[in-house]
Amino acid sequence: EIHIKEPAEKEVNPRLLPGELLLCEANMVYKYIQEDGSNRGTYGKLVCTNFKIAFLDDDSASDDNEPQFKNKIIGENDITLQCVDQIYGVYDEKKKILTGQLRKYPEKLIIYCKDLRVFHFCLRYTKEEEVKRIVSGIIHHSQTPKLLKRLFLFSYASAAPNNTEGRNQTVMFDTLEDWRDELERTKGNVKYKAVTINEGYRVSEKLPLYFVVPICVSEESILKYEGRGIPIWCWSCHNGAALLKMSAFPKEQDDSTSQTQKAFLDGIYKTISKAPYELLKTDDLSSSLPSLQDIQTAYTRFKQLFLIDNSTDFWATDVKWFSLLESTNWLEIIRRVLKKAIEVAECLERQHTNVLLIEESATDLCCVISTLVQVMMDSYSRTKSGFQSLIQKEWVIGGHGFLDRCNHLHKSDKEEAPVFLLLLNCVWQLVQQYPPAFEFTETYLTVLSDSLYVPIFSTFFFNSQHQKDTNTSGESLKTQSGPFRFLTVWDWSVQFDPKAQAFLNNPLYAEKPKPDKSQRKTTRFKHQRQLSLPLTATKSTTKRGFFREETDHLIKNILGKRISKFINSSDEPPNSFREFYDSWHSKPVDYHGLLLPRIDGPEIKVWAQRYLRWIPEAQLHGGGTIATAAKILDLMEEVQSLQVKMDEEHGQAISGDIRSVPLLRNSARLSSLFPFALLQRQSIKPALPTSTWKDLEDEDDLVKRDDEFVDLTSDMP
Repeated sequence: EIHIKEPAEKEVNPRLLPGELLLCEANMVYKYIQEDGSNRGTYGKLVCTNFKIAFLDDDSASDDNEPQFKNKIIGENDITLQCVDQIYGVYDEKKKILTGQLRKYPEKLIIYCKDLRVFHFCLRYTKEEEVKRIVSGIIHHSQTPKLLKRLFLFSYASAAPNNTEGRNQTVMFDTLEDWRDELERTKGNVKYKAVTINEGYRVSEKLPLYFVVPICVSEESILKYEGRGIPIWCWSCHNGAALLKMSAFPKEQDDSTSQTQKAFLDGIYKTISKAPYELLKTDDLSSSLPSLQDIQTAYTRFKQLFLIDNSTDFWATDVKWFSLLESTNWLEIIRRVLKKAIEVAECLERQHTNVLLIEESATDLCCVISTLVQVMMDSYSRTKSGFQSLIQKEWVIGGHGFLDRCNHLHKSDKEEAPVFLLLLNCVWQLVQQYPPAFEFTETYLTVLSDSLYVPIFSTFFFNSQHQKDTNTSGESLKTQSGPFRFLTVWDWSVQFDPKAQAFLNNPLYAEKPKPDKSQRKTTRFKHQRQLSLPLTATKSTTKRGFFREETDHLIKNILGKRISKFINSSDEPPNSFREFYDSWHSKPVDYHGLLLPRIDGPEIKVWAQRYLRWIPEAQLHGGGTIATAAKILDLMEEVQSLQVKMDEEHGQAISGDIRSVPLLRNSARLSSLFPFALLQRQSIKPALPTSTWKDLEDEDDLVKRDDEFVDLTSDMP
């Protein structure tokens, strides 16, 4: 049965951006509301442009019911072409992946997105000609390989009026001055120098125009192997120890070449191991961390858990949730990366040793580890502008291949790997463990991950500074000639109005106080156990064990036997690491000092807001962290109003206001995945609908699965 909402009388046209062209469209397309088994939905028009796929119904035209957290560029029913992950057609109730030329056109179209949205369109009532045009158009424009200059980025840059690289307090690291300022800020300028030798890219096209090396490294050395084998400075610790990175020499070489290169490296190591430099520890990340292929495989499995077609699928996977989650290995990769960052922090902080990260190109895992170490050790990197400057420095200017790793041009699946997403997942672990230490929110990180697929910003659409510079010169429609002027993603006003931007700032951020020991109290947060794995392979300690002290002894004994085989891992951290980790965690947290993530057992969680935000069954109404935040903000506002009254009575100037987040007044109706799942308009189903269980399996089947079921959901406070 189809609940038909009458097609709109009036014509609905898409809102096009400058440079955006309508390529094909189909009328009388029926979009299903995903969350229940009934075929409820709405009629509308499906269009494909050179920027996005969009579904337009009569609601699209009205401004009523507008969410307060609204993206100005991408609407609720818009999918940028770069955000399309896979397209399926449904033929006689069977799903089939769609690629290339089609002989037969499907009756239903399912689009899976990289931001984990799933769209279902029924084409049964659409004219055959329009079906052919829209389906082949969507497949062609979103899946076939394209040239860099064919990206919408260039169409937009040439047509949009007065685009400027808004700096927004974010240091772009595209000038020598920026590097010198950073050296001065970190007090690294005594032992390190910013060099101009790569101006005109005469050393290497992979290196940025300007970078920093130890003062003792000569220009001849840098030129000799196009920058390979040269330690490049990332950051200096308060005690003088520095974090460095180096692109390694290719492994397959003939003997004489590798001997020469070894002698060259020995010379470099000797030079930077003498005074005034600290001792040097090298770490080859290609052997100590998972490969890019492993990361890609794990993420591909992991995201499948969240690309849910319907309610029945959700409850079917829910029964096996923990085993499915563990089998992806994604949380284990996050744990290993965080553990590596803690090891590096220990060398810098406690052993006063320089750390040199080595990787083939020094633009993938080097970026992840160096960024994490700085977020953990430098409180400036935990402010919004500091974090953005850090991403510019280590990733954008540092030469991470966003174009290849995100496969924006659909050239080669072999190069694809979610390295930047891995970083954001790791930073999220820190943000949710220590909320007051960060000026930005998890919503900021979620929006940043979505911006990877918005091709109006140049930030995530080039492989290197050289590639951007060589493609910036071009014909602009408005000025007839002259370079393209691209937008940077850090100008958040392009995507959000001021009200929505408030969601990106943390109102509970503990700004750097004047020294006062009474402020150093720590907060302990409870687990959200359904989003973390209870069976992570890591060794527990007596001091901060797997179970909390208040856990019931009976459960401890029963579960302890069951999981003991999992927690004795060959990947056991060395004693010095364990000692450093435990001693830090036994002290109160200084939100402006060193921060170490908790990585034992279920401390590593799933980033619920990013991965579950489009799944209604996974939402908790009137609950979750947002409900707590709402109560705290109420209290803060009350304290503030009392402060204002006191200031007025004493005739003092009124103190600064609290950065309030709009729409938190009605927290009882908010979803735990706010602000993406807003006040629900649809009817809310109970958390465990009995009818669904009956549909899923009969009682005998459940009895057979009893062991597995108990194992997966055993209660742990």
